Amino acid sequence: MVRCSVYSFAVFCFASAMSAYADGQSAFTSESRWNVEVSKHWDVLGPFPIQAREQHFISPSFPLNLSEPIDLDKTWPSSYANGGRVTWSFAILEDNGELEISFPDIRWESLRATEGWAALQHHAVLRSTLTVHPPLNPSKSTPVPRLLVQLIQGSYFTILPKSGRREPRWYSGNIYAMERALPQEVPLPTTPSNDSATQYDIFLSGDYEIRLFGDPHSQGRKIPVQSISISVKFDDALASVVRESTQDVVCNFVDSFAFGDAIGIGLRSVHGWWTVTNVSTDPSSGLFLTLVRPTRIVEGQTRIVPVRITQTRPFSQASIDLKLTLTSGASEIVTIESLPVDQLSGWTESVYSPIKGTYFYARSMPTVFTALPPRYSGPPKPPILALHGAGVDIVEQPFWADALPRNSYSWFVIPTGRTSWGLDWHGPSTKDAWASLYALATILAANRAWLPWKLDQNIPVIVLGHSNGGQGAWYVASRYPDRVLGIIPAAAYIKSQSYVPLTLSRSARFIDPILLSILETSLTPDNNDLFLTNLVDTPVLAVHGGNDDNVPVWHSRESAGILENWNPAANVAYREDAGQGHWYSTVFNNTQVTAFIDDLIASYPAAIISSSKFMLTVSIPAESGSLHGWRIVALTIPGRLGRLRVERASDLAVRVYTSNLQRFSVDTTIYNTSNVYIDNSKVYIDKDKAGIIHFEAVEPKVWKTSTQSGTQLSGRMQTVLSSNGPLVLVIPDDTDTYRQEFSVAQRIAHDLGLYHRLDTEIIRSSEASDAEFLSQGNIVAIGNEASASFVVNEKIPFEAKTSQHLISYEPQQPLDGPEIGLLFLHSHPLKVDGNMVMMQSTDAAGLERVARLFPIRTGILVPDWLIVGPLADSQGAGGVISAGLWGSDWSWNDPMSWTS
Repeated sequence: MVRCSVYSFAVFCFASAMSAYADGQSAFTSESRWNVEVSKHWDVLGPFPIQAREQHFISPSFPLNLSEPIDLDKTWPSSYANGGRVTWSFAILEDNGELEISFPDIRWESLRATEGWAALQHHAVLRSTLTVHPPLNPSKSTPVPRLLVQLIQGSYFTILPKSGRREPRWYSGNIYAMERALPQEVPLPTTPSNDSATQYDIFLSGDYEIRLFGDPHSQGRKIPVQSISISVKFDDALASVVRESTQDVVCNFVDSFAFGDAIGIGLRSVHGWWTVTNVSTDPSSGLFLTLVRPTRIVEGQTRIVPVRITQTRPFSQASIDLKLTLTSGASEIVTIESLPVDQLSGWTESVYSPIKGTYFYARSMPTVFTALPPRYSGPPKPPILALHGAGVDIVEQPFWADALPRNSYSWFVIPTGRTSWGLDWHGPSTKDAWASLYALATILAANRAWLPWKLDQNIPVIVLGHSNGGQGAWYVASRYPDRVLGIIPAAAYIKSQSYVPLTLSRSARFIDPILLSILETSLTPDNNDLFLTNLVDTPVLAVHGGNDDNVPVWHSRESAGILENWNPAANVAYREDAGQGHWYSTVFNNTQVTAFIDDLIASYPAAIISSSKFMLTVSIPAESGSLHGWRIVALTIPGRLGRLRVERASDLAVRVYTSNLQRFSVDTTIYNTSNVYIDNSKVYIDKDKAGIIHFEAVEPKVWKTSTQSGTQLSGRMQTVLSSNGPLVLVIPDDTDTYRQEFSVAQRIAHDLGLYHRLDTEIIRSSEASDAEFLSQGNIVAIGNEASASFVVNEKIPFEAKTSQHLISYEPQQPLDGPEIGLLFLHSHPLKVDGNMVMMQSTDAAGLERVARLFPIRTGILVPDWLIVGPLADSQGAGGVISAGLWGSDWSWNDPMSWTS
């Protein structure tokens, strides 16, 4: 292993090793490298019924206890099997690394006849053997590198010694088959022999979800098949830091000018903690590069280094050459890199190309979006926000941009939503959509040649989307109705629970219904049907293929019907294209859709008509906007819906009726409020004051004007992902490479990068007093020691006692038992617009359990706080010991708290 510490040698070493790595060649000779092979034979146990995302609660090895010997002759209960029991079967790993897992003896057609798609979702556990071979010429100085494991369309994996102590650390797979995914870096659980082969067990969790893998009928099959791909190899990189070019972010250049100010360079630390301290390029190129901030990359982590680009003259080269400087203590690396650039010609009335622009999401994350220019220049017109479906990669695939009909006067803005799946256009995906729109306006304003096509940042938008993007169109418009002129949701599902019901949940067989209702408040913010009250004044054209076998057509019919139920005069039209499937070329490219868009554009800037009566519905105030100027900013009891009903009487008085509201506001420049009655009591408003007026409940249904404007930031664990900067992961000071808290941080950082392209900064507890670190974004404190230093708000009734490994919480006695974990939201120590998550546990197994519940994906039932124990391994959410939501000011919320 070579560590580059001398400056002149470092450049050569770094560049040479990077070149070998990029070419897929080992940096070691065959005589000096470790090798690993995966057995072709895989034992398979299953299937077991499971709902989508339930595997985050249940042990990925369910029903096995991996601390016990594996009995291949034992049978296990499963309601799917004839006779009610299943036994082990096997599968063969193909040479290309693919496994096909199916259970042909299960009567799938009989199950789906009554339970529908829910019956096809199932869990299986897979087991095989890894064999590690030492170098042919080993020496004591030859270290064992980490494994690089790429698991595609499997949910979790772990590697364990064949015998002895077996404490699994579960690593998430790339279950969505996400593009440009990096493998997980995995240390072997024990040191292999230096002179003979060593065998390890590898276990996979295979979970079939309809949304991910589809109805087997649409693939000409009656049996659901899990197609899992796995690759395992040693990381043979010589250099301390290697380039990960698949993670690079580069904008297009249009007529030799950058379409954006952000570029990103993907780097991975193989050994040590490195900080990128400087970036530069030849100033004669006309380009100037500036590091947005020093970027620390810890061992095993990949980060996209944020670089700001400015120009003084046209740049027409095919690549940008730049120099990076990295430091680690007294060591320094300098490397010359080259970023390929796509040069485009400017658009005309008849000729154009989709343009990839870039910007800094959350201030420092280089992010791509795509824009389609209008045919003609002119005064700014409402842009069209186009939300792609699940699995559509707008970076490399032209499919989505090509499907959109170019408009005469409006820009199409196509955001990534962070990735091709993102968070189903919720949370950070929604933030990315709005930020991409603002980025385009900024780019056009910065170049004199593009000013005739400029865009107004504050102009309302038209939102369209297909499939998951259609669901996203309903979501974005109903959460931010004042920012949307009209919507075109195509092939949209209403919500995940309506897509595939949760009827075969294992957790539901064991859980207290009250606890279940509290956990399911985590899904409430995503349930579009509950928020359609907010769209009764918004023009809607819903589109669906009449023979859609992916998203059933009744979803769009039902959504349109709900809108008409709230307002029979609602401007909602429904287009059903008979005989068409999920996707067809005319889904948007037809006269009705184009006429709908053109009419909306032509109607602007005429005032949006407000009904005399309307109702605003909100679940998480921090992730919701206003309706006709009215906005809900805090709920009395978070977890329950908040509603604000507004009526304008014949005498022009405004009567407001509230449900579960603590604070709300109105913008009087949008909605005239000369005489306001709230819950039948008149509230005095200074008539000379125009703008935003805040109201606060001094007691139930008694209101006054207020100066308090802070928005409630709790509501579910997932809100931590809506960070205004890199998520800061805090680990204990005395950690080493293989200590558990560090491992959890590495895994969370990997998953956030994979699923959301969210950046993370890993710091030690002693650095947590440094405002420069903590002020970046939301925080995740991992482990008792890291969490204890943050518990300063006495309203949070949890306390970590690291010396005794106890978790204290009110109103109960301290928890003192094995494998118990605690996960909870907390107010941010420095940022009024931020929050943090704390992970605590009584032991290593408890920390692993709550680490799997960190909400990487949608549909994970984690409210503001949760305590879970070992019963979760077999009973899922039935193993939750306590759970709940905070009050609007981070106080104890008794109505929304449950304890066993």
